[in-house]
Amino acid sequence: VSFGSRVLIMALLASSLNLLVGVGGMVSLGHAAFYGFGAYVVGIASSQWAGTIGEHAFLAWPLAMLASGALAAAIGTISLRTRGVYFIMITLAFAQMLYYVFVSLKAFGGDDGMSLATRSRLPGLDLGSDVTFYYVVLALFAAALLFLGRLGDSRFGVVLRGIEDNELRMESLGFATYRFKLAAFVIAGALAGLAGALMANQNSFVSPNMMHWEQSGVALVMVVLGGLGYLWGGFAGAAAFLVLEEVLSGFTKHWQIALGAIMLGVVFFAPRGVAGLFSVKR
Repeated sequence: VSFGSRVLIMALLASSLNLLVGVGGMVSLGHAAFYGFGAYVVGIASSQWAGTIGEHAFLAWPLAMLASGALAAAIGTISLRTRGVYFIMITLAFAQMLYYVFVSLKAFGGDDGMSLATRSRLPGLDLGSDVTFYYVVLALFAAALLFLGRLGDSRFGVVLRGIEDNELRMESLGFATYRFKLAAFVIAGALAGLAGALMANQNSFVSPNMMHWEQSGVALVMVVLGGLGYLWGGFAGAAAFLVLEEVLSGFTKHWQIALGAIMLGVVFFAPRGVAGLFSVKR
């Protein structure tokens, strides 16, 4: 059950990144900043406002989404003025800056991170139970996937895919491409913040490592493995990656080498990813 919750949380993170990379063509290496920031919002709320905001999921989790969305708006306002490799590097730089800020915050554990005394609460539900928590995560992931599906089919999604194909042509047609990309960046950041809030509750622990660029790299690998631009790509990639990690690590401590070989196979022989083998691109 705990493994299933982890898969769904990472699938939510990968799906939010897929909105940027697979739909909007914005390759970000700083997406983990919003994931970790959402986790820290829940962790700090739990320690500083216990008994009020901190312990109630219907307050702490939306707060994590709002805070991560606001952070994404601030970072995106600057980052989205660049393109290509410059965009990749500036998002990476922002994420690493935030990582080192939280490493230096000794009041919140610094490099050692901080523990949550208890999971958030929902009226009528015992989130301390792994089974109950799994179904709550499943419901939130299903809602997020439904939202992303409707968003992809809407005018917003069509314009975003048009920007990925040819941004100059979309600008010539009168679309404010910067605003569309910034909106997508904020939405993806808010969903990543929700994933971070859920993972903080899953582990009862928050660490600056959640913001490290390696976490962004893992999410990007999940997106590529699952299928760029596919609605189920995030889930397929997260499930495949975590299952492979679980299986391969049982055979060797150098399981990343075997995973790298599998990724090469996916790139050469199944470039549409796992989801691309079973579905039509939205």
